[in-house]
Amino acid sequence: MAKRVTLSDVARRAGLSPAAASMILNGRPDTRLSEEAHNRVNTAAAELGYRPNLAARSLRTEKTQTIGFVSDQVATTRFASGLIKGALDAAEKADHVVLVTETGGDPRREAAAIDALVDRQVDGIIFATMRARELFVPELPSGTRAVLLNATNPRYTTSVLPDELQGGTDAIRRLCAAGHRSSIVLLGQSDELEKDAFRSVTVGRRITGIRREMARSGIAFEAEESVWIWDPEFGYEAMNRLIDRVPDVRAVVCMNDRLAFGAHAALAERGLSVPDDVSLVSFDNDEVAAYLRPGLTTVALPHQQMGARAVELLLGDDAPGEHLVPMPLIERSSIAAPRG
Repeated sequence: MAKRVTLSDVARRAGLSPAAASMILNGRPDTRLSEEAHNRVNTAAAELGYRPNLAARSLRTEKTQTIGFVSDQVATTRFASGLIKGALDAAEKADHVVLVTETGGDPRREAAAIDALVDRQVDGIIFATMRARELFVPELPSGTRAVLLNATNPRYTTSVLPDELQGGTDAIRRLCAAGHRSSIVLLGQSDELEKDAFRSVTVGRRITGIRREMARSGIAFEAEESVWIWDPEFGYEAMNRLIDRVPDVRAVVCMNDRLAFGAHAALAERGLSVPDDVSLVSFDNDEVAAYLRPGLTTVALPHQQMGARAVELLLGDDAPGEHLVPMPLIERSSIAAPRG
């Protein structure tokens, strides 16, 4: 193996002392060395293929330029992979690397992952969940910074979440702007049937935004169907029940895109066209939403922006509390003025 190029090798090639070369390579603004000296050092480093000794630098700075990322299923599913992509992009811009661990939500694996990251002296840990929820985090060593991504924790209060309240509001405003005032149904949630049930903080805010805007607009749902598992097959079944209850349905608010995919199929089987007969609006912006015909109008989960924000908070000044990231409304073709 070739001998590793050292700082002394660079200094010797540039004709300067190792201390001077170190100040230049570390970007010290007050070196008082000439521009020509800076050029000589940078040229020598490039020619020799010099790479900084990060272990030695971490001893001086008490920083390893590494971030721990502990997730339940973020890395191994497509549904929230934007969280890790945003974190990776932001970390790269900050000259950090991310060590990713996947636990499947198993507390024993979570504890082992945290131990492994702490042993590697990461500068902080991001705890991420595929679906927004309150997350148990064991006590971390003193001085270890933590940010909750798409999650909350009463002990570690710096968290990044989507602005679901505004997202729910915007979905209803879009239907109202198209002229919908009646025969509107809700697919995926029912206050009456879920009175004592708890899904998550963010889902609660989503439905609060929906209902507040409905009340502000002076309109109400004609019918609601509770669905506990928000997958297409259950959306299909629930949409058929809604059509039986409200034959003249003109708009459907779906609690997520996967329910909307099932609703779309049920409407087609009943001979109802989207959006000519029935308008659809949904949430999440699943990658399949753009490929429906017509494309699905949906309020997007801003996963990449959330991942990037988590890194910024972890590496920046301590900022406890919730940091809400706006959910953009993605306009496609599933909403039109009500028929007639």
